[in-house]
Amino acid sequence: MEIGEYGKKNGEKELRLLLSLLPPSRLVQELGIAPVPPSRGLSWKAGGHGGSVFVPLKETSVESLLQTTTHALAKLQVPREQLSEVLEEIHSGSCGAIYRTKMCTGDPAKPKSVVLKVLKEPAGLHEVQDFLGRIQFYQHLGKHENLVQLQGCCTEELPLYMLLEDVAQGDLLSFLWTCRRDVMTMDGLLYDLTEKQVYHIGRQVLLALEFLQDKHLFHGDVAARNILIQSDLTAKLCGLGLAYEVHARGAIPATHNVPLKWLAPERLLLRQASIRGDIWSFGILLYEMVTLGAPPYPEVPPTSILQHLQRRKIMKRPSSCTHTMYGLMKSCWRWSEESRPSLKELHSRLEIAARTANDKAVLQVPELVVPELYAAVAGISMDSLSYSYSIL
Repeated sequence: MEIGEYGKKNGEKELRLLLSLLPPSRLVQELGIAPVPPSRGLSWKAGGHGGSVFVPLKETSVESLLQTTTHALAKLQVPREQLSEVLEEIHSGSCGAIYRTKMCTGDPAKPKSVVLKVLKEPAGLHEVQDFLGRIQFYQHLGKHENLVQLQGCCTEELPLYMLLEDVAQGDLLSFLWTCRRDVMTMDGLLYDLTEKQVYHIGRQVLLALEFLQDKHLFHGDVAARNILIQSDLTAKLCGLGLAYEVHARGAIPATHNVPLKWLAPERLLLRQASIRGDIWSFGILLYEMVTLGAPPYPEVPPTSILQHLQRRKIMKRPSSCTHTMYGLMKSCWRWSEESRPSLKELHSRLEIAARTANDKAVLQVPELVVPELYAAVAGISMDSLSYSYSIL
């Protein structure tokens, strides 16, 4: 019997039970999408909304899909008339455009700046399901001060909008590059960085990763380009697309590319990914910060990084890096993932190091960055450097 016929005959409750027992391949074959496994530990009652919320699996049209998800997303809906018609384009990609705009908050004198992600039209049923799934993933993930926050959505009709927190100062990598220039302040942000401040930013990233780990998730692409920075050096981890994919589909999709030089050996060997891989990448992040945005392994071609690591070679200590910080990096880069520190252990060691860290001497790197050269050495696309909000 086909799944659709079973549902009509036995009702929604029995249909959900059947879906929970079927293998992912059968769900993909029958329904065209992969399941969202609640067993991965994400609390579906996070954020105070409660109840079992999911993107409907058996809708036959975009209109019926939007209608059935309206209730689930009711608390997030923002009337479109509250959004300004003035849009500043941040990025235009294959899935849609990303804009910065203003949202009315009730006080005309204090509109709120938000980032608006728009699903590209025409959008088919699969694209709409995926877009709604990402909104619900953020909704039920809950809030954390070191993660970019979902501000709302407009999903009652097409085009679909996702509203995200605006961190106007931009990404950490661009901030680090600007710190190399002879610039003291720009747009209210002080472009200086000390060793103590590196630990301050690193601590916030660890807090965000601990939050994800508590949800039985991992990030999968920890890097300076995926961290947004505010004027008070509050760090916001973004780029949660891979976490969503793993949660929704149970595996990292073949189409999701992460730059090789940030990946742990087990990821390069296509073994099962985990939070321990994020710890490896966190060591790369420390290197990025202390070198003010230098590409990792500058002497190694991106495609040769696995062979380089298999020879148990790691990066040498940068001249601007203390032995204490380098010790933290090396602990993150242990080949065996079991021998790397846990997030809590790393957090504790970082806190201890921060107490005696230099908070006076400013990190200095005289060479300016040529983005095209950086992209080639780092093994990343220029497109990924062109905007800050690769959030979802």
